[in-house]
Amino acid sequence: MALARKGIGEILIDKKFITPEQLAQARDVQKSAPGELGRLLVDLGFATERDVVQAKAEAEGLTFIDLTKHAPESSAVNVVPEHIVKKHNALPVKKEGPKLWVAMADPRNIVAVDDIRMVSRCPQVVPLMTVPSDLEDAIARAYAGSGGTGVQAVAPSSMMGDVGKMIAEMGPGSRGGGGGDDDDDSEGSVAAEAAPIIRMANAIIVQAVGSGASDIHIEPDRRGVRVRYRIDGVLHEAMTIPKHIQAPLISRYKIMTNSMDIAERRIPQDGRIPIRHEGKDYDMRVSCLPSLYGEKIVMRILDKSSVLLGLNRLGFAPDVQMQLEELTLQPNGMMLVTGPTGSGKTTTLYSVLNKISSIEKNIITVEDPIEYQLGGITQVAVNKKAGLNFGNALRSFLRQDPDIIMVGEMRDLETAEIAIEAALTGHLVLSTLHTNDAPSATIRLADMGVEPFLISATVIGILAQRLTRKICTNCKEPYKVNAEELRRFGFVPEDPDQEVTLFRGRGCEICRNKGYKGRLGVYELLRVNEEIAELVVRRAPLADIKDAAKANGMKEMKEDGLQKVLEGITTPEEVMRVVFTAGH
Repeated sequence: MALARKGIGEILIDKKFITPEQLAQARDVQKSAPGELGRLLVDLGFATERDVVQAKAEAEGLTFIDLTKHAPESSAVNVVPEHIVKKHNALPVKKEGPKLWVAMADPRNIVAVDDIRMVSRCPQVVPLMTVPSDLEDAIARAYAGSGGTGVQAVAPSSMMGDVGKMIAEMGPGSRGGGGGDDDDDSEGSVAAEAAPIIRMANAIIVQAVGSGASDIHIEPDRRGVRVRYRIDGVLHEAMTIPKHIQAPLISRYKIMTNSMDIAERRIPQDGRIPIRHEGKDYDMRVSCLPSLYGEKIVMRILDKSSVLLGLNRLGFAPDVQMQLEELTLQPNGMMLVTGPTGSGKTTTLYSVLNKISSIEKNIITVEDPIEYQLGGITQVAVNKKAGLNFGNALRSFLRQDPDIIMVGEMRDLETAEIAIEAALTGHLVLSTLHTNDAPSATIRLADMGVEPFLISATVIGILAQRLTRKICTNCKEPYKVNAEELRRFGFVPEDPDQEVTLFRGRGCEICRNKGYKGRLGVYELLRVNEEIAELVVRRAPLADIKDAAKANGMKEMKEDGLQKVLEGITTPEEVMRVVFTAGH
């Protein structure tokens, strides 16, 4: 009699990737939120995607390949055209005579195996299971610079060499020192249309996208131009470009926006560049600012697919996510998301809208600018030149029979008062605010001039958030610390000499020797109850509102950060960097 094959959960326990308690908890969550068990284990932070895929391969009797450790052989890559590889998301990794091994996200895809067998003329095709994200990276590296339509990926290792060739092609004669001389305008414009500068501008963008950067900084200096990428919230220097490349490079990016004036160098300008890379659509928000040594360009890279990740991929604790979903299903009231610029507020709001959007609801947003385009939702962009601001857009919304209104940012008293009026008249209003924590949002609204009784009558919940870097799963290692070191996070050890096992990234090629890869949120959610509403009306001190919120079950961001530290998702240093401020 054949033995029953073990499931993913049991295999993960055998390999000591998870505990039986964690498996039981995931199965409990699965009952209320049906989904694949492996995905739930990853979302809950109990296992990494690599652990789950490896266990899935064993459960299905397949071979697992780690593409971060095993690079595909050129003899295998060369026998399958790029369009077939990208069509089926399947990469040949090894070839021996008539036998071809292929890494696949879905090894059960018979159509893909048949196609590869036919084009490669290898009668034996052996499918291997691998991590989908690793597979995408490996395909980009394997076929970098192979030609074809659109912008191709540039392998990180070849980036500097390629840029060096482009710089050499342009030569010092290409002028464009980037100062303010009008005589340089025509030369910069002509040079911006030259093939080397076009390739360089594309290469800088593609390298940034491939590195997972959120921003590109093109910064003129006295003797050159520095290019930096913001990756996981931290700026990294990518390269320095000679000064004579400055004017044509800046002009090229202006031309790509189709809206900026390349002859105007004295005032700030804004534009957008839509790009498509590796089958994904990105929108680049471009800002140009005159500086001492010429114009500085900053490009914010907006991944249109990031808002479709879902709330369960943003790092919420299960109970906080459940409370947030309850609040956003209310028929009326105001829900605020707070935090500094770049803390992920817009992504959170868009993820909420994506979840609650349905054919029965009329959802309208007013934004400055529209960062992501969502289907089934009416989005309005602020246009100051035409006289369309948050205030008069909101007034018009109230005549559009809306159910849910999203205001990109609560900037002034006029916007706040109209948003509150909408919340009072039977609409759910979502918006963002710049405050350090959730309780401070009520004080901020009062400082703007909103009457406290209106705040207490409309605000139903406030979510404060920060983004913290995640430990790289490829080079993650344990270490022990004295429990006393975690006391600042609110951790109370039973024994002062108690040791706690934490994790950190050793540094590897995958994370560029930083020890971190990717980011997730650290949150605190304040639900407004009668006690807090009364404190707001009485203009009570911030400390009293915070104490009442904690008594009502609010976990502070530092507590949420501590939980993620203890679970091995991030480090104490990261939580300190993003959560703690002077005096707190």
